[in-house]
Order: sequence, then structure tokens, then C-alpha cells
Amino acid sequence: MIVVGELINSSRKAIAAAIEDKDAAAIQKVAKDQFAAGAHYIDVNAGIFVGKESEYLNWLVKTVQEVVDAPCCIDSPDPKCVEQALKIHRGTAMVNSISLERERYYSLLPVIAGTDLKVVALCMSDDGMPETTEARLKIADKLINNLTKQNIPLDNIYVDALVQPVATSDSFGIEFLDAIQVITANYPGVHTICGLSNISYGLPNRKFMNQMFAVMGIAKGLDGLIINPLDKAMMAGIVTAETLAGRDNFCCNYLEAYRQGGFSW
Repeated sequence: MIVVGELINSSRKAIAAAIEDKDAAAIQKVAKDQFAAGAHYIDVNAGIFVGKESEYLNWLVKTVQEVVDAPCCIDSPDPKCVEQALKIHRGTAMVNSISLERERYYSLLPVIAGTDLKVVALCMSDDGMPETTEARLKIADKLINNLTKQNIPLDNIYVDALVQPVATSDSFGIEFLDAIQVITANYPGVHTICGLSNISYGLPNRKFMNQMFAVMGIAKGLDGLIINPLDKAMMAGIVTAETLAGRDNFCCNYLEAYRQGGFSW
């Protein structure tokens, strides 16, 4: 399971304030905490700062990588911001994200084509948000085939099948989960990922629903999550679900998590 720590996002008030003040200590603490909790990538997002996004995104990449030996997930739809951030990034970054929205696709493609970058391929098009498994699969198919034609290996593609609130439609949860299963079966070697918190939007006890949805996703083949890794119950659920899904040889990860106190929430 690839875990992307989601907490350094300018949509969060405390993070926005730290970015604006260039409070490196505050940002670095969040980065170190997420890495220590098991994040493989640290998401960096400065999207609310129109006109200054590139400056702040570059600062975030530099600030995070000063203290954490992990790559960043560069979270911006603006190809110029992504391109500039990649110039100062150390190691192989993840880019979040490309979609089939025409402007976004054609502007970001030259930045990622033929590179070793990890790429989040978001199931979104100019037709809007897909609501069914079939609609998601249609977009995923085009994205995967187009990206591989641009010399991006399947192993570097992380399809985000787009989570939508189950409070809006009782089919949204199962349609997403079925899409993960079909994509995983039809494209061996490709990865799947999502930011799953939208599933619980508008409902009480959101953390619990998110935790359950992550477990259900793993059972369907989901192998990447953009989450809060400081949520111990979430991380314990991920380790356990992967073990039960046959993705943990001899239960080594489960036993190691137990020895490290990973089930003490």
C-alpha cells in the first residue's frame, strides 16, 4: 500500500497560515509526523494562493525535503507550478494529477511524458464527474492507454477512480469500489489510488466511515491512499486489510505493526 500523507494542504487553515508566514518549523513538524507514521509520499498543496502558488509550492517542496527523506506528491493542476516544483524536487515525485479534461490534459502531458514520475490519473473529463463503474472505466481506459503511449510505464500510473459522497447517492460507494476491481483486473500492473474522505461528506462520524471504506477498497484491489497517516485506526485497518487480502507474506507487516504498537489506538 502506498500512503500519501495529505495534511500539508493549503485548504487547511493552520497550514495556509504556516505557508503564508513561511513557518518552516510548523510545516516540517507535520511532514516529519506523517513520515514517521508511515507515509511514503508527502503531499504538498498551495492551491488557494492564486498568483503565488508556484512560489509557495516550491518553498513547500524545499522545506519538506530538508527534514524528510521521502518524495513529495506535487498537488496542483497548474502545469507551470508542477514544472517549477519538479526542478527543485529530489528523487522521483508523484504528480497529482492529470485528467481527461482537455485543457488540463494537454497542458500537463508535456511535463510528465517520457519521465519516471509517478502520475495520478484522475477519472474526470469535460463531461463532468463519472457516476457509474462504466463511466469511470471508459475514462481510465483512455488515460492508461494515452499515458503508456507517452512512455509512462504502467507501474507509474495511479488511477484515481474519483470518490463521491454516498450521502448524495447510495450507489456512489459501490460504483467506485466496483471500478477499482475492474481496473485492477483489466490492467495488470497499473495502480489505483484515491483521496477517500469525500465518501463521508455530510455525514456524522466521518472518520469511522472513511476507515471502513479504505478497508473495503483494499479488498477490491486498491493499493494507494491519500489520507491522514496520523489516524492510527486508519493505518491499523490498512495493515490488517492488506494481510487479509493476501498482500502480506507470512503476515510480516501485520506482526511488525503489532510489535511497534500500531494497534494501540
